[in-house]
Amino acid sequence: MIGVTLLALRLILALLLYIFLGWALLTIWKDIHLQSERLGLARLPSLTLQPLQAGEPNLYHFNIPEITVGRDPVCDCAFDDQTLSARHARLIYRQEQWWVEDLGSTNGTFLNDQQVSIPTVLTNGDEIRFGIVTLKVLL
Repeated sequence: MIGVTLLALRLILALLLYIFLGWALLTIWKDIHLQSERLGLARLPSLTLQPLQAGEPNLYHFNIPEITVGRDPVCDCAFDDQTLSARHARLIYRQEQWWVEDLGSTNGTFLNDQQVSIPTVLTNGDEIRFGIVTLKVLL
């Protein structure tokens, strides 16, 4: 009789242990799911570049934190224009702002007709010129 009672107690304790572990795993899964939803809401804002030259596509739309601009086809925003360097400039999202940075280009990078020598913050409506290619920033 004592053996049967001990076996029943062991089975009940094992069942309670599995219920506790299941509850703990479910709580952890819900927390991870909630955190991923919160991170999804905090995605970086999109950046749209509008070429101001005739013959170019209407808009370049980006949802990545770093955009390279240049003549090289590997660049995120590539132009077949000899006034651009292969890797002319880059646009970076950091500190909750978009920045433009010249990458040592031959013909320079200009933000609203001012040469960019250090990383500079972009605002909505700014015009960036890479060589003779001019793009309007739409945030």
